[in-house]
Amino acid sequence: MKKFGYPRQLRLLKPEDFRYVFENTRYKVYCPGFLLLAAPSKSEETRLGFVIGKKNVKLAVTRNRFKRMFRESFRLNQQQLPPVDIIVLAIKGASQVTPEELSKSLTDAWSQLGRRVKKATTNLSSSIKRQ
Repeated sequence: MKKFGYPRQLRLLKPEDFRYVFENTRYKVYCPGFLLLAAPSKSEETRLGFVIGKKNVKLAVTRNRFKRMFRESFRLNQQQLPPVDIIVLAIKGASQVTPEELSKSLTDAWSQLGRRVKKATTNLSSSIKRQ
């Protein structure tokens, strides 16, 4: 049975975790108004963190709505993602994104991230086998 929860171990909580992702970013996926940065996870879990500042999304209500939407989408799609640490970074124009646009593009963003990680790991493993 698949688990679709969002427990504490699936969240980036500590500054060291965020620093690790920013310093070791290998995968970037653009979503309108947001950038998903991902790095291979130290654990076997796919974890999610947010950097949504007042500069790009002025109202707290809107920032919290975006976080809820990302969490819910992540919760439903986490089974298809490999073990990576993901940071959702708000960029210029994030406050103009409608919830409908975001929900449509999130599904594509998760699958795109999964494909990129899978492609990179298969290329890495095939190059190791050749040597």
